[in-house]
Amino acid sequence: MKKIGVYGGTFDPIHHGHLILARQACDELALDQLIFVPAALSPFKKKSAQASGELRLSMLRAAIQGQDDFGADDCELKRSLPSYSIDTVLQVRERDPKAELFWLIGADNVSGLKKWHRFEALEKLVQFVVLDRGRGSKTPHSYPVVQRNIDISATEIRNRVASGHSIRYLVPQAVEEIIRREKLYRELAQ
Repeated sequence: MKKIGVYGGTFDPIHHGHLILARQACDELALDQLIFVPAALSPFKKKSAQASGELRLSMLRAAIQGQDDFGADDCELKRSLPSYSIDTVLQVRERDPKAELFWLIGADNVSGLKKWHRFEALEKLVQFVVLDRGRGSKTPHSYPVVQRNIDISATEIRNRVASGHSIRYLVPQAVEEIIRREKLYRELAQ
């Protein structure tokens, strides 16, 4: 049976922390494919991403170029707001009805998971997997965990760009080039 991981998020911008944990999840879960899905607008975020959906998708595609088992899906950017994970899972299920689906979430999202739109239905369609960058989840859960200490955040990257500091080695070079070319994140992130 084909095993597909779905990794949703703002990816504003995609960085090496995302990519390292994605690769580790592929290895640990023996995934055949991992699909990155940039959210148009999370129902739990008060404001939208700083970079447009088109630019975040462009950075994501640049970051995963050459990785045959990684893909990017713009389905949430094409749908009306907000972005619901259940709708994304149903689209993936439609394309691969027999695949075993894994939904990758950051450890910081575990506490609010049961508030997700149609959570009970979503939980029947996917196996949740928690990606922990070493900050740990204070919420008890029974989901599998992919863990690696990685102290990189999108907020830090946006702040470094705004203050004129280098983001080299925090993001793939192709992503850094897009950020520079498009003059992204010139104002301090919040």
